[in-house]
Amino acid sequence: MPGIDESRPFIPVRIAVLTVSDTRGIAEDRSGQMLVDRLEAAGHILADRKIIRDEIYEIQNVLEEWIGDETVDAVISTGGTGVTGRDVTPEAFSSLYEKEIPGFGELFRMLSYQKIGTSTIQSRATAGVARGTYLFALPGSTGAVKDAWDDILVHQLDYRFMPCNFVELFDRLREHEKRNKD
Repeated sequence: MPGIDESRPFIPVRIAVLTVSDTRGIAEDRSGQMLVDRLEAAGHILADRKIIRDEIYEIQNVLEEWIGDETVDAVISTGGTGVTGRDVTPEAFSSLYEKEIPGFGELFRMLSYQKIGTSTIQSRATAGVARGTYLFALPGSTGAVKDAWDDILVHQLDYRFMPCNFVELFDRLREHEKRNKD
């Protein structure tokens, strides 16, 4: 049965939060604030937080900065995952992935379907790994952020969660770089 193994220590993850929006500032960023509140309540560390426009190169630049920062273990974004012309977050994220985590988007949409029905088809939530950093792109609604954090990320970003979790893989995410040097 999946759950928390209390015999394992909690390991805080350093998480950067990115809000992608053409209209929101910090005062209006309810989804980004919800992520910050939830990750801190879970015992994780807010490594950084930014709000940027729906521009693919701006998103890529921020992601590149955080991927190259050893004080950032994971990035969670909110916004820009829809299907309109301005929604480019999945394209920005996927352009940087070394490995995609397709199950994340599939699981998110399955969970979301139970709450909003077929409207979940419009979500292009995605996840992957780039140079040892986990990247998660969520839709911009507070409901989507709540569902993704409470039903997926709070577990997968907890080293104590069994039978497996993303945290226990941190040391192995860059092992291919060593192999390529040999």
